[in-house]
Amino acid sequence: MHILFIGDLVGSDGRKILKARLPEMKKNWQIDVCIANAENAAAGLGLTASLAREIKACGVDLLTMGNHTWSKYELLQSASDISYLVRPANVPVSWPGQGYAVINHPAGRLLVINLLGRVFMDQADDPFATVDQLLNRLKKEQAVKLVVVDFHAEATSEKNAMAWFLDGRVTLLAGTHTHIQTADERILERGTAFITDVGMTGPVDGVIGMEKQSSLRRFVDRLPAPYEVARGRSALCAVYVEADPATGQAVRIERIRIDE
Repeated sequence: MHILFIGDLVGSDGRKILKARLPEMKKNWQIDVCIANAENAAAGLGLTASLAREIKACGVDLLTMGNHTWSKYELLQSASDISYLVRPANVPVSWPGQGYAVINHPAGRLLVINLLGRVFMDQADDPFATVDQLLNRLKKEQAVKLVVVDFHAEATSEKNAMAWFLDGRVTLLAGTHTHIQTADERILERGTAFITDVGMTGPVDGVIGMEKQSSLRRFVDRLPAPYEVARGRSALCAVYVEADPATGQAVRIERIRIDE
C-alpha cells in the first residue's frame, strides 16, 4: 500500500496549494490512501463541515485533528456525521465524533488513529494507554494489519517515545502539531515508519503559519495580538510511506516538501 500523509493544513493558502498539487502527487506516487491533518484548516484554527467537504473533494481520504478540534463551534454539531473525520481518541467520552476509522481499499484495510500528547499541551487522557487498548481490540476486531497513528504533540521526546512504544505494532507514526518539518524520517527496528513532525501545509513567510508581526508583538513586546494567518508563499509538507499489507510493516518512507 502507498500512503501519503499531509502535514497540518493552515488556512485558505494551505487548502489552495493542496488543491493545486495533490492530484499530480497522487498520480506520481501512485497513492492508494491520502490522510491530512486539518485542525488548522479554517483560518488557522479549527475546521468546519463545509471545509471538510472541500478538502475531501481535493482527493484526501481521511482528515485527522488535534488540540484545535473544536475551535470552530459549528463542528461540534456536525463531527459525528462526517465519516471521514477522526478527532483525538484520548479525550472525554462526551466528545462527539470518532477517535479512529478504518479505510477499505483494494490494497488493504487501513486503521487510522488520532492521539493528543500531554507534554506542554492541554490535559488529555494517557495517549500510551489509549492507543495500547485500541490496538489490542481493533486489530483483531477489524482484521487490520496496516495502521497509521497521527500523534498530535508538542514535545519531540514524547513523539519519539511513542514511536518506540508502537514500533512493530503500527505502520506509520506521524508526528504533527509543531508545523516544522523534521529531517528524521526513518523505519524503526521492527518496521514502523516514523517522523517527529510531518510539517505544515500553508504559508511559510510567517511564524508557524501565523502573521509574523503579531508573533513578534507577543514575543518581543510581550503584548497581546490577534492570531492571523500569514500571507505570501506556501509549501506542502508530507511523508510518503510504502507498506506491506501482509505484515503491516513499512518498507519505505520519504519526506516531501513542495514549495510554491
